[in-house]
Amino acid sequence: MLDAVNAARATARYCGADYYPAVAPLAWNAQLAQAAAGHSRDMADNNYFSHTSLDGRTAAQRVTAAGYAYSYLGENIAAGYGGIDAVMSGWLASAGHCANIMNSHYQELGAACASNASSTYGDYWTQDFGAPR
Repeated sequence: MLDAVNAARATARYCGADYYPAVAPLAWNAQLAQAAAGHSRDMADNNYFSHTSLDGRTAAQRVTAAGYAYSYLGENIAAGYGGIDAVMSGWLASAGHCANIMNSHYQELGAACASNASSTYGDYWTQDFGAPR
């Protein structure tokens, strides 16, 4: 996932009507990955799709609980995509998700996918982007 995001960031692109120049690559962050994995697993196991957890927690609360102190934070979620290439294509085709991927304020990424065959979408993806405080 990190390689796919950094490959996307290395190429200038339009996200909807907004132009984004190529930006610096991101570094992997284990705390962001922990928050992303927890959210993906929660969505898959509890069969919902939302940035807000069923217990009301936001991305900011999940990331903070994982120990990440941030100055900038963003999150992409997706469901039903069977692999990294497919989910990245979907995110890059969506103006808001693409803008997160291309945001020059972000320095780090954590991402995860969780699967549950009995859930509506099967695969649940989360990307958490951050810049440390």
